[in-house]
Amino acid sequence: MKNFGIIGYSNENGHPYSFSSIINGYNKDELINSGWSVIYDYLKIRDISEFGLRNCKVSHVWTQDKLISEQIAKSCNINHVVDHFEEMLDKVDAVIIARDDYESHLSIATPFLEKGIKVFIDKPLTLRLDELKFFRPYLTNNLLFSTSSMRYARELDGLRADTNNLNEIITIQTSVLNDWNKYGIHMIDAILSFCKIPPYSVEFKKGKHDMYIVRFQNDLIWTINVLGKNASKTFSIQVLTEKWNKSVEIEDNFTMFRRMLWRFNELVQDNKMYFSSSEIVLSNIILMAGEKSRVENREVYINEYSEIL
Repeated sequence: MKNFGIIGYSNENGHPYSFSSIINGYNKDELINSGWSVIYDYLKIRDISEFGLRNCKVSHVWTQDKLISEQIAKSCNINHVVDHFEEMLDKVDAVIIARDDYESHLSIATPFLEKGIKVFIDKPLTLRLDELKFFRPYLTNNLLFSTSSMRYARELDGLRADTNNLNEIITIQTSVLNDWNKYGIHMIDAILSFCKIPPYSVEFKKGKHDMYIVRFQNDLIWTINVLGKNASKTFSIQVLTEKWNKSVEIEDNFTMFRRMLWRFNELVQDNKMYFSSSEIVLSNIILMAGEKSRVENREVYINEYSEIL
């Protein structure tokens, strides 16, 4: 049995609860008391057979707040709460860093990576090129895994399967709430899960909401509308061709979380990586290029990052 550690907590992000529940199961009353009713609502409709992953359990938890750590432990059947995440170094086989503030990722992940412990880092991995350079060897050596769960969204299964028709795409339009640095990676990983055409550039446009335009080498254009923190929840994707179009709203959190965690567990158990480290790097480069375009008010070309591609 492989022991996993859950590390960290971010405001308005319940991933420590949802990820741990999918692996360990959950305590109904404690989860409701935690205030994460939105998580309980999608867990309660799943069959018992959908919980648990092969030969693993979440055995340890640490967050910045001991009370939150204890609440996660009680809600998600975790046996051990530690006072500092480094206490896990000799106790776990893998860790999940469930914080979406990328600024914290390097300092938390480094002790585990240097010891050869497998690490999953919640999205986004980083928006700093120097940090991406540091992480790259660990990605290549199958020690590090980082992705948005929307790469595995059930709603995109048809697009991923119908590869023959993807060459017909003339435009992609996506919309997401929150801001680019935190939620842009959701749309990036979702689209790159089926669109394998090399991206060419990213350009920021300011209007009533932020817009990012990704251009591809075959002249395909993809627009990402970033609607801000006050927008209603949306993860919307529209793919158009001259002959057909496909519109989806990604809503099934449980399935995409479980698929993502299944893949991380396969990495831990059998050293199997189900997509290349180059894809993880490219996603984060697109994210960084978008932020650079916003700051510098210009179109940013992907080949500006050729040293790490």
